Amino acid sequence: MKELDCVEVIVEKPKYAKEGVHKGMQGWICHPDCVDGYWLVNFPQYGDKTDIAEIDIKEEDMTEVPIMDVKRNEQIKAQFGD
Repeated sequence: MKELDCVEVIVEKPKYAKEGVHKGMQGWICHPDCVDGYWLVNFPQYGDKTDIAEIDIKEEDMTEVPIMDVKRNEQIKAQFGD
């Protein structure tokens, strides 16, 4: 993986959920370096809405996706009442 890659979270973890990030959400790697197996990932929403989070995600907890679908983030966010 590298900076600007689009990724999807493939696990549900309490430390991610605490920040509003859940399994299935998609974001983009926003820092060029992987630190101790973690990438800094931004999880946006559609339009002018504020980002859901910008947090470190373990590389093994995400997979690369060809195109990010931020509407999906809003659907998942609504399911959790975040």
